[in-house]
Amino acid sequence: MTGRRLRTVDLARLVGLSTQQIRNYEEAGVLPAAGRTESGYRVFGEAHREALLAYRALVRGYGPVTAARIMRTVHEGDVPAALALVDAAHAGLHEERTALRATGEAMEELARQVPEADAARAAGGLRIGDVARLLGVRASALRVWEAAGLIAPPRERGTRYRVYGPADVRDARIVHSLRRGHYLFAQIRPVLAELRREGGSEAELRSALAARAETLTARSRAMLAGAGRLHAYLDVVSAAGTTTGSTAGGPGPSAR
Repeated sequence: MTGRRLRTVDLARLVGLSTQQIRNYEEAGVLPAAGRTESGYRVFGEAHREALLAYRALVRGYGPVTAARIMRTVHEGDVPAALALVDAAHAGLHEERTALRATGEAMEELARQVPEADAARAAGGLRIGDVARLLGVRASALRVWEAAGLIAPPRERGTRYRVYGPADVRDARIVHSLRRGHYLFAQIRPVLAELRREGGSEAELRSALAARAETLTARSRAMLAGAGRLHAYLDVVSAAGTTTGSTAGGPGPSAR
């Protein structure tokens, strides 16, 4: 880590942090290890500044926990593992987008297919055979969906027969629609969770989905920016030929 030498306070001022935050970041592995003067004071360099800028950019897209793990893994010398963490974060964002798209598709399907009479029929409660005929599926399919935790119709006291209310029929229709679109159970669960969480009218749900889409877009852009900063920092690490700081003047008696 060559270049100009920076004290803890110098590095803190360059990036707008406190000196204690700088010490904390070094101890957490977010920064490469600093060199030390003979009297034990930390000595940083431009590479440490680049590490801080990379970390702060990563935080905006990946969150502080993942960002810290990425930087710590880089400084442990395992760049492939650090990049695997980046890949996993992007894959997670893709899954969120998939669920959001599926929710929108389910809404459109419901708007086209569900007659108002369905709600009236289900108001008094429907048996599993009734719902199967309504959707055009086998009753066994509804049992599989229930076993997978996608639908949860209540049971009658005594008889223990399933009783599907309007919300249960809606959920079954959503599952049926998305299964026809080749969505997996794991992809359908967050769709149902989103619909149940938002509730409200169709207009309110559409507004919530639009806001969610904007949030995902902002995160995606922040992740791209963070990945770009990380890429630049990896070039610095590669050029330095080490992931730890060099000791300036040997270790001192205490950490400052």
